[in-house]
Amino acid sequence: MTTTLITDVDLLDARGRRPDSWILLDGDRIAAVGEAGVAVPAADTVHALAGHTLTPGFIDLHGHGGGGAAYDNGEDEIRAALAVHRAHGTTRSVISLVANPLEQIEESLRLVARLAAEDPTIVGSHLEGPFLAIGRRGAHAPEYLSEPDPVVIARLLDAGGSSIRQVTIAPELPGAIAAVRQFVAAGIVVAVGHTEADEKLTREAFDAGATLVTHIFNAMPGIHHRDPGPIVAGFDDDRVTLELVLDGVHVHPSVAQMTFRAAPHRVALVTDAMAAAGGDDGYYRLGSLNVTVQNGVAMLNGTQTIAGSTLTQDSALKCAVTTAGVDEARAVEALTLTPACVLGRDDEWGLLEPGYAADVVALDAEWNVERVWAAGSVVGDDA
Repeated sequence: MTTTLITDVDLLDARGRRPDSWILLDGDRIAAVGEAGVAVPAADTVHALAGHTLTPGFIDLHGHGGGGAAYDNGEDEIRAALAVHRAHGTTRSVISLVANPLEQIEESLRLVARLAAEDPTIVGSHLEGPFLAIGRRGAHAPEYLSEPDPVVIARLLDAGGSSIRQVTIAPELPGAIAAVRQFVAAGIVVAVGHTEADEKLTREAFDAGATLVTHIFNAMPGIHHRDPGPIVAGFDDDRVTLELVLDGVHVHPSVAQMTFRAAPHRVALVTDAMAAAGGDDGYYRLGSLNVTVQNGVAMLNGTQTIAGSTLTQDSALKCAVTTAGVDEARAVEALTLTPACVLGRDDEWGLLEPGYAADVVALDAEWNVERVWAAGSVVGDDA
């Protein structure tokens, strides 16, 4: 296997910053790390990146596309969108699917299963629809929403198999708590989201095995002092991780800072990116719905409903550190180790340690991505 040595960098992961260090990649794994004064090993390729910070590759639990391409629209668009996010530091992606006709969702699940088997950077699929509350549907077509019927769930499980990583469910739907148990029994992470559920029902979903909240604060009731709702239930349960879209639009930076303080080590930054991520303002589609992007904000046509984001994970990191005032190690953790924990892969993803995946991102002093390695391979022609 080819070895790559990266020297003269600061290493930054959930355990903190290690100045003036080096890291050795051997194939798709990290072989060794060291600090100043420790003998530097030989390697096939050497990169001296003085003035840069190296983090683990970013993991995105929730995204729908980028670069003008959508994950619901077939293999070519999936690959095109992934290339955009890879260039911005995301080295492992969960492919999120919106509510569509059941047959189309099944086809997408089968495709993602095949691609995940071929490409280790594709983690699997996320069913954000169809089991959502119609009043909190966001950018999901209402005609394709449904109750979580066991027969439908069986069809989805048959189509996606073990490649389904996550499913979002509104707990108040008939049969939802049983569905949570059915998905959890199949080894799938269940998220509460796009919901009208109160605190009590949300806690029932957590007790049934749900361990995630889909983009907390968005597409759910806000906090009321006499009716705390799903947000407080999520904050209060140490078993639960909170997805957060940190683009300065979905959630105010002060609320983001509060979230990191109130739920330490339980925040997972996600993009919820639609096709316009990494692209220009204009007109797009999200599933079957028309979306207009203006000044980087995506809205369903003719409404004030946010339709995903135009976010990339490097921008989320920069917003966390420079705007929301989040500690740099905690911000990096929310992009790396915490999502790895959600997926049960924290023994191999999310840290700069020997034996972990060779997923690394080199950032300049302004938190801009300079170079990316995903599973040991260089991303981009100029990396």
